[in-house]
Amino acid sequence: MIKVITYGTYDLLHQGHINLLKRAKDLGDYLIVGVTTDSFDLNRGKLNVRNNVMERIENVRKTGLADKIIIEEYVGQKIDDVQKYNIDIFAIGSDWEGHFDYLKEYCKVVYLRRTEGISSTQLRNEKQIQLGIIGTGRIAHRFIPESQYVNGVEVKSVYNPNIQEALDFPKKYNIPFVAHTFDEFISSVDAAYIASPHLSHFHYSKQLLEQGKHVLCETPITLKKEDTLELCRLAQIKGLTLMEANKTAYCPAFNHLITLIKSGVIGEIVDIEASISTLRLKGLRELDSKQAGGSITENVSFALLPIFKLLGTSYKDLLFFSSFKDNVDIYTKGIMRYPSAIASFKLGLGVKTEGDLVISGTKGYAYVSAPWWKTDYFELRYEDINLNKKYFYVYEGEGLRYELHDFISCINNGLSNSYRLTNQEMIVASEIIEKFRNNQCIYHLE
Repeated sequence: MIKVITYGTYDLLHQGHINLLKRAKDLGDYLIVGVTTDSFDLNRGKLNVRNNVMERIENVRKTGLADKIIIEEYVGQKIDDVQKYNIDIFAIGSDWEGHFDYLKEYCKVVYLRRTEGISSTQLRNEKQIQLGIIGTGRIAHRFIPESQYVNGVEVKSVYNPNIQEALDFPKKYNIPFVAHTFDEFISSVDAAYIASPHLSHFHYSKQLLEQGKHVLCETPITLKKEDTLELCRLAQIKGLTLMEANKTAYCPAFNHLITLIKSGVIGEIVDIEASISTLRLKGLRELDSKQAGGSITENVSFALLPIFKLLGTSYKDLLFFSSFKDNVDIYTKGIMRYPSAIASFKLGLGVKTEGDLVISGTKGYAYVSAPWWKTDYFELRYEDINLNKKYFYVYEGEGLRYELHDFISCINNGLSNSYRLTNQEMIVASEIIEKFRNNQCIYHLE
């Protein structure tokens, strides 16, 4: 019996996929099809996949061409699979010509002719979401290059009330349209990325949602609980996607860390410590009280993320300990009490601290080194050091491509928000910011 193996993502399964599977099947008597996992695709920088791995496996199964379906999870697995399943022929599309010649040491390698004129990329690009950007500051300059790595979206328009800044920005990035008014901007886009100052987030988000536009808003989405609640309700009523652009929430490594800990690998969680410090120079928006600057408004949404994911949003008590300068908290430590755990965060804009994340459990603890909010590595540590494990991941670019990918995916799948950062988590984060801004539960350090 001649065994053949082939691999693919098989996103938006189309006739080209089916033709390739038929050609592979004709090479032998038994066909094994490897389907890549979502995390493996992400680690390869493939951020445009529409169907999740279970949907893709089911679609391959329905073709009736695969005798066995396996999951491809890691680099180098092809060699392991060829030997494990005693493969005679490895088959792959001709667009990979020469790339897998290293497998000739283990089996015959065949590059199959592909069907011209159709591909998953073409299908994904048939409907481009027209995205506009509000604001032309530092984060917007990082966002545009990141958007180039996500299929199915085109940055078409930019808006800034300061028209001169708006005119200067698109010259660098070849954005085709500059909106002179907000109404012009709204009519030019399907969705918007809000990268404007904090105090404008609610106003812009509400107007966009009311006009039927999807919204990806920089963190914090609003500064008040009721405002965030209103936006979430409006998005659900309108059938639109509303997401907060908290890049850590969509980072592959961070999400794997959370799923591992939830599975019980370090036991029951009893303590979480999250620290973030990014020293800023006077004169920047982050240190301007009139623009809602400060350690809490800038960074608490990131620090709350692992706490909410592992302990939930129903905390019992909250205390802030803060050092202020020019009416801005340059350092704040927060302590949150849960029924069976304690969580704390340290945030600094004028004070430097080790920006790590420590999650303590009854069996061991997880350690993520600074900057943990850009997770590409973490450790699980135990009393018996022989059980310690280290995990390494790819963190591509600025990380903004991950949040944009999730945003486009939610739009295409008709979801109001992403499970990676839920409405409830956004609402409670806004509640905590509001408490701080209302001077509740704060102990002022001299």
